[in-house]
Amino acid sequence: MNAFSRILFILGLFVLSAHAQKNIIYTETEHGPLHLDLYLPDNAPAPVPLIIWIHGGGWRGGSKENCPPIRMGFTARGYAIASINYRLTGVASFPAQIEDCKSAVRWLRAHAGEYGLDADHFGVWGSSAGGHLAALLGTSGGVTEFDRGENLDQSSRVQAVCDYFGPSDFTEMGKIPGYEMHARAGSPESALLGGTVAEKPETARAASPVHHITADDPPFLIVHGDNDRTVPVDQSIRMDAALRAAGVQTERIILEGAGHGGPAFSSQNMADQVTAFFDRYLKIDRP
Repeated sequence: MNAFSRILFILGLFVLSAHAQKNIIYTETEHGPLHLDLYLPDNAPAPVPLIIWIHGGGWRGGSKENCPPIRMGFTARGYAIASINYRLTGVASFPAQIEDCKSAVRWLRAHAGEYGLDADHFGVWGSSAGGHLAALLGTSGGVTEFDRGENLDQSSRVQAVCDYFGPSDFTEMGKIPGYEMHARAGSPESALLGGTVAEKPETARAASPVHHITADDPPFLIVHGDNDRTVPVDQSIRMDAALRAAGVQTERIILEGAGHGGPAFSSQNMADQVTAFFDRYLKIDRP
C-alpha cells in the first residue's frame, strides 16, 4: 500500500465516526423532488457547524453520492456534512441550479434544531461545476430572485466558501486561448445558460459569481491546478482578485502541476488546509 492509499484507508475509517441520514427530500420542484444526504458526527457536542458539499459534473452529471468531505474525514474533524443533488441541465437550465442550492441551505437552516446543526455557521464546498455553484451561493446572498420554493423565511446565506476550480466568469472564460470551446454551442456552459454566451449575455453574467461580489460576502478559499485544461486557472485568479478588490477575505492556492481534480486536491495537506479555513470561520465564537 503506497502512502496515498494508506492515507485514504485511514481517512476512510473516519467515516465510521458519523451516522448518515440518506435521501432526505429538501424541496419539491416541477421536475420532481430533490434529495440530500446528511452525515452527523458521533460524540460531537451540538450544535455542530455544517459543510454543504455541491458535486461537479459539468452541471449535466454527477451526484450527491460522491462526497469528498466524507472520504477526507471531515466528520471526525467536528463537522456535519450535507451532500446535495440539484437539477441538472438535462432537466432545467439556469437559474434552476442555484435556486436548488439555496433551497437546500434554507431547508437545512429550518431543520437545524432537529439535527443539532449550528444554523449560524454553514459553509459550502464544491468542485468544478460544484465549485461554481458554491462560489455563486457565496456571492449571491443578497440576490433575492434566486430564492424560490419553500422555507423563504430562512436565509440562504453561507458563512464560508471553499471553491475547487470552479468557473467564475462565463463572459470571459471562452475568450482565453485554448478554452474557446466554452463559448461554443454544445458546451456544458451553453447547456447551462440555454444558449451560447453570445446568445445569452445577460444570463451568462447572472450565472457568473464574479459579477455578484459585494463587500458583505463570506470568506473564500479558492484552489486550482495550474495545469487545468478544463477550467482555466485564470478563472480562480480573476475571482480572487475581485473578492480582494471588494474587501472580502480570500485565500488562493494554486497547485503546481495539478489538473482538473486528482489526488492533489484530496491529499492530507489539502485536507488540513481546508480544515484550517473552515475552522477559522465556522468554529469562531463557539463554546
